[in-house]
Amino acid sequence: MTAVADLKVKIFADGADVKGMVEMYGKPYIKGFTTNPTLMRKAGISDYRAFAREVLAAIPDRPISFEVFSDDFAEMERQAKEIASWGDNVNVKIPVTNSVGEPSYGLVHKLTHAGVKVNVTAVFTLEQVRDVVANLNFEVPAYVSVFAGRIADTGRDPMPHMAAALALVHQMPKAELIWASPRELLNIFHADAVGCDIITVTNDLLAKLPSAGKDLAQFSLETVQMFRNDAVKAGYTL
Repeated sequence: MTAVADLKVKIFADGADVKGMVEMYGKPYIKGFTTNPTLMRKAGISDYRAFAREVLAAIPDRPISFEVFSDDFAEMERQAKEIASWGDNVNVKIPVTNSVGEPSYGLVHKLTHAGVKVNVTAVFTLEQVRDVVANLNFEVPAYVSVFAGRIADTGRDPMPHMAAALALVHQMPKAELIWASPRELLNIFHADAVGCDIITVTNDLLAKLPSAGKDLAQFSLETVQMFRNDAVKAGYTL
């Protein structure tokens, strides 16, 4: 298997816990960061601006994506421009549609042609990828986040889907494809094999990265030892 050091896919840490983000910032293989309102809510964030200021003060030189949260496109545009003003390393996450299914392609076009670096998120279908790409700006960097993990949750193999998405995204010279919502460590290697530019990974999955390539016989022994130790600690008798 490909060694971690030889992976071509860039790993972005996905989370909203400031302490965890700073910890990941200390690891050279973490090339950027993503957040979203769901992760922020789980982390107990109540003040969006204060959270962003704290994160950007601690992580000034790697890409970080912050998401708009309005359902109205005019308000999304206002929020996007404010978020973009927070730092040169900021990408603004724009959902591919609003919550009633109206596509955000017009907003993506408007923002990217105003120089805003976007991260179009919650993308699933190849039709969505095509239409997002058609509205990007050749001169402005952008991310397209395809939720490969959730696609896999439907029983579909995300690998050929992501390969097709990659071909569409790479029509734009400054656009990059993100493999979003991975479900297991193996997905990092899947994304690398497909040629994805980036994969977003939560800290719980990143904690498993030292196990990549581990000797299976040793792993077997450690698993047996775990079962034995837990049985002893529990005081089970028969």
